[in-house]
Amino acid sequence: MVLVHGFPELWYSWRHQLPVLAAAGYHAVAPDLRGYGSTDPSGSDDGYAPSNMAADLVGLLNALGADKAVLVGHDWGANIAWACAELYPERVVAVVALGVPYRSRPPVPPTEALRQFVPAGSDFSPYPLGVTEPELEADTHRTMRRFMYALSGDAPPDLVPRLFNERAAPGSVLDSMPEPGKLPGWLSDADLDEYAQAYARTGFRGALGVYRNQDQDWVEHLEIGSVGVAQPALFIGGRRDPAVLFGKLEPMEAAVPNLRRIVLLPNCGHWTQQERPHDVNFELLDFLQRELPS
Repeated sequence: MVLVHGFPELWYSWRHQLPVLAAAGYHAVAPDLRGYGSTDPSGSDDGYAPSNMAADLVGLLNALGADKAVLVGHDWGANIAWACAELYPERVVAVVALGVPYRSRPPVPPTEALRQFVPAGSDFSPYPLGVTEPELEADTHRTMRRFMYALSGDAPPDLVPRLFNERAAPGSVLDSMPEPGKLPGWLSDADLDEYAQAYARTGFRGALGVYRNQDQDWVEHLEIGSVGVAQPALFIGGRRDPAVLFGKLEPMEAAVPNLRRIVLLPNCGHWTQQERPHDVNFELLDFLQRELPS
């Protein structure tokens, strides 16, 4: 099993799943994606295209001597898992997507499609909510603390709609996110340090690379978002996750014929497997036991 994190995360996002999967007898690995954590930076900017990230997963399987794997992806990791299942179907046994459902290929390049969600008068940026590298890198503890709290189920219910509908000016996105009085119960000071120290070391350019290269795959890989995913699949999302609030589940239901279950967790935000580890672990093990009986 390969557990694929999203932005702005690390392999560490799966800290609650790895020991549970190991105890259940599964061989689970959680790499840092290209541009994150302990990885080397890509040799060229277009190396961060999602299709290259999918190829990295296949390369990891080759290095581990594994013919096939179950892919479990969160956020961009879910997008990469869906793409990998389309590009390398013979290597993917099943897909578990957290937060981000399968997306059909848009009629225009992704960055152009995203422009429709930018409020009138706001500057367009391919980056989430229009964040900039300098503001993210100025104080990584502040960045991770505000970003993770704002998109979580612990933040005020009206915060996510406001952040997306009233986009802040470039360079001030973090200013529009409240400073939590205390960390949510699922995020400790040690957890925050793990993320903040990693990004203080690497910066955010590599992590943001996938956002800069969405259009490349739209041009070069027509199959992504078009072929569909035939493998058994499970979707788990938070009801207060912006990817669920502003996303659509119907295209996934149409393009993933073996979608076994859609689980929407109440009062859960974007950080699904961290906010609700017990629920995610239960659903994950149940799915695996049904699809991969020993």
